[in-house]
Amino acid sequence: MQVIMSSSLHSLPWSAQTLVSNFNSPLELKQAHAHLIKTKTPLSLIPPSRIASVCALSHLDFSYAHRLLAHFHQPQIVVWNSCLKTLAESDSPFDAILLFRRLREFDVVPDSFTCAFVLKACTALLDDKNGKIIHGVVEKFGFQWNIVLQNMILNFYGLCGEMSTARLVFDKMPQRDVVSWNVMITHLVKSGDFEGAYGFFSRMPERNVRSWTMMISACVHCGKPKEGVELFMEMEKIGVQVNEVTVVAVLSACADLGALELGMRIHEYSKRSGFGRNVRVLNTLIDMYVKCGCLEEARRVFEEMEERTIVSWSAMIQGLAIHGHAQEALRVFSMMIEMGVMPNGVTFIGLLHACSHMGLVDEGRRFFSCMTRDYGIIPEIEHYGCMVDLYSRAGLLQEAHEFIMNMPIKPNGVVWGALLGGCKVHKNIELAEEATSHLAQLDPLNDGYYIVLSNIYAEAERWEDASRVRKLMKNRGVKKKPGCSSVMVDGVIHEFVAGDDSHSQANEISDMWEKLLDYMKLRGYKPDTSVVLLDVEEKEKEKFLYGHSEKLALCFGLINTPPGSVIRIMKNLRVCEDCHAAFKLISAIVNREIVVRDRNRFHCFKDGACSCQDYW
Repeated sequence: MQVIMSSSLHSLPWSAQTLVSNFNSPLELKQAHAHLIKTKTPLSLIPPSRIASVCALSHLDFSYAHRLLAHFHQPQIVVWNSCLKTLAESDSPFDAILLFRRLREFDVVPDSFTCAFVLKACTALLDDKNGKIIHGVVEKFGFQWNIVLQNMILNFYGLCGEMSTARLVFDKMPQRDVVSWNVMITHLVKSGDFEGAYGFFSRMPERNVRSWTMMISACVHCGKPKEGVELFMEMEKIGVQVNEVTVVAVLSACADLGALELGMRIHEYSKRSGFGRNVRVLNTLIDMYVKCGCLEEARRVFEEMEERTIVSWSAMIQGLAIHGHAQEALRVFSMMIEMGVMPNGVTFIGLLHACSHMGLVDEGRRFFSCMTRDYGIIPEIEHYGCMVDLYSRAGLLQEAHEFIMNMPIKPNGVVWGALLGGCKVHKNIELAEEATSHLAQLDPLNDGYYIVLSNIYAEAERWEDASRVRKLMKNRGVKKKPGCSSVMVDGVIHEFVAGDDSHSQANEISDMWEKLLDYMKLRGYKPDTSVVLLDVEEKEKEKFLYGHSEKLALCFGLINTPPGSVIRIMKNLRVCEDCHAAFKLISAIVNREIVVRDRNRFHCFKDGACSCQDYW
């Protein structure tokens, strides 16, 4: 048939050939049609897909194309489907919906491909009304057997936020594949229903690498990195081959958890598997090493990168900042600018953190000003929070307060919290009370703010006010978050809560602390009981101090790790001044490097000193 058509076409004059095969409008199509009638040439010489494309969007022209296509042997819907696909993938997907309406008006019977292409347009537009119409067409014409189409419907409802409808569709599907389950898990995670997603994951009859990776990523995003690592271990055990996306997800879990040993093993696996040049993997490696307290390894990854993105530079700057290497962070920024890499908002958060932790007030002001002036970056709430933190740490509390009052956007809890932290260090009760009054409205269930104000009163020996704040916490149902520290030994994470004596090695931990305490006292250590802001006897205060979770984790680490190895501790709250002073002494006594990551920053204790310029 094609050979006959081709020979018939070549029998026409060149101008007629062009008209018949390359018309660009309904008018030119009609001219070509008229020419074929006059010359008694077969109508089949006109490309049917071109007829559809030039006439699809006009009602009158569509009617003409519909009549014309009726003379072709090819089913009309096949021709229109090609046009629907093009329109659905274009910049105007709504045109595919309009064309579908015309097909229904002219009783052109759709097939499963028709529904798929129009549903793709509805999904791109998040058009739930027309999407539901297409779902109805699928049910009416009995296309439920098409699992690809059913999965598209699931995805459509998920993207439109209609998870209850998606569940109904899923439950009624005559058959499901791994894609069906993955779609449901993806959208449950996005909707914040982690438990629901995990429920689907646990019931899956078959899982692929995408299923595992999605669930590991979900654990990280939902603040459950330990569960993410456990899932990865299970995935490894049954022999599922990981990909780059899995590697990024697991490294993110390791970063949040401080699971350095596993992170290093994943790094080695990445090299062997050819992922070692993947920029996203390398960027996540930098973040993992930074958050696990291995700044040198982060530097090595950064320096060996063949290609660096702004994410790479920003991660390195942020890492140097939280490790107390402010000057080097500024040097890396200068190097980045010299290489022609444009900074973004995240870059400046790292720079402002560096200036804040090292008391570089003038440099911080300069960076904040040049964000907009030199790079056109509009400061966001995080940048304002960094500036308030910078002023507050430096003791410029009035300037910090004035800065908050003049902010062009409404200050949030982080901004007022930064001022409150400065008030505690610099003992400004008046501003602390104002900050707390705002925080009580912005973040009423955050225990930290109440505790800080109570501690400020306690330091000033205003015990009645301290008691009033704690009573207010109780009345509002705010519970104090207990200090919790973790340390990894032989790939297993051991967690300790302040004052906990239920650990299987509790007696050994206690003995180790007593030995350390004797050595520390010989070096002039005196318990800083001022951090125990309770109206109790001095001995009781010391007992509270000695039960701090980071001290328990340190003693456990010393007992269970080889001499000379680095001990890495993660804490959910700030390290107190007494633990900070004690860890400096202990690092020299046991000749060990001790790395502690608390809520604010890293403290690298070595040879009796800390990498941080100040405790706070």
